[in-house]
Amino acid sequence: MTTETLLERITDYASRPNPFPLYAELREAGGVARQTDGSYLVGTYDEINALLHNPRISSDRRNLTVPYSGVAEGEEQLPASFIRFDDPEHHRLRSIATRPFGPPHSAGRVAGMRDEIAEITEELIDAFRDRKRVDIVDDFAYPLPVTVICRLLGVPREDEPTFRQWSETIIEGVDIRAGEDPTERVRAGEQARTAMGRYLLDLAEQRRGNPGDDMLSAFVNEKDPAARLTSEELMGTAATLLVAGHETTVNLITNGMLTLLRHPDQLERLRREPDLMPRAVEELLRYEPPVQMLVQRTPLADVEVAGTTIPRGAPLVLVLASGNRDPQRFRDPDRFDPAREDNEHFGFGGGVHICYGAALARLEAQIALAALLRRLGSPRLVEDPPPYRSSAVLRGPRHLPVEFS
Repeated sequence: MTTETLLERITDYASRPNPFPLYAELREAGGVARQTDGSYLVGTYDEINALLHNPRISSDRRNLTVPYSGVAEGEEQLPASFIRFDDPEHHRLRSIATRPFGPPHSAGRVAGMRDEIAEITEELIDAFRDRKRVDIVDDFAYPLPVTVICRLLGVPREDEPTFRQWSETIIEGVDIRAGEDPTERVRAGEQARTAMGRYLLDLAEQRRGNPGDDMLSAFVNEKDPAARLTSEELMGTAATLLVAGHETTVNLITNGMLTLLRHPDQLERLRREPDLMPRAVEELLRYEPPVQMLVQRTPLADVEVAGTTIPRGAPLVLVLASGNRDPQRFRDPDRFDPAREDNEHFGFGGGVHICYGAALARLEAQIALAALLRRLGSPRLVEDPPPYRSSAVLRGPRHLPVEFS
């Protein structure tokens, strides 16, 4: 088949259980492939790495000059969050968002949540008592990060049914589907993001002058004028943090458990050697990353990538999961090795846009998977492959039924 249809084949739902042969096809074709919709796929490690660190590659979709199936024009209702801006605006907004979350202003915030995350994890597994079958997604991998991000941001956990629907609609809106007109899907996603932003702004305003120990309180009560978000910026930033704070971690935990169940020898090894879990999570981020590709990138000037000139303004899709399996970078890349060394993967992207919540996601996955292995006796997959979510960008099982004794 022609490489010009690779994006169409990757985004076809039939490929969701195993897109990796298509990624290999992309690499074998030289790592760069122009698609029929005018976009360019990049799938080799060195080229992706260079583009992630190239200041001429923009994350601002206003710089796109070629419409394609990942973007609909004129639909954005909220101001873009920091992930959709370039520096210096990206740096300004990201720095403000980081103040109540990480170093240098809140250096111990994530590490200080270890005991709380462990407590939530144990409570969820306690609920499995007297059961022989659970859905790892609905019963564990979803409620864990949702509970954590709700407590961190200051969102009532009982509001989860409302923001879950918004979140799912937002994810649908940013997915990429070759050959499809995205207008209605993107419009619905932007409407959901606006509704979520207004909801979060209202929560924040309730804490103005009466702050709690949460990020919304910190945003709305910031004393430094240079570090304050406008109401619109707070809406966009908080909505991004709520969605990103749980969606990708659900996939990380679920993909991780699925991989371990498919490799029972490695599962038993991790039970014997629990100190390997941090390295195992890094390997899971390489081997089955929760984010498969970055979309809505574009060159600000013509750039040459592996002998192909990608013109200014053309849609650029960085297939991170392909780079993670590049044999030119990783030895035996299709083998899951929880003790792998030299593992500089793209599980959290890279460059100035590297994942804001990487430290929290790592901690949650390490605690969650270690607890599941320690407490579940002889877990077995009910079906393989399991049913997957629709998204090709945020790839993971929609359900993962497991039986255990």
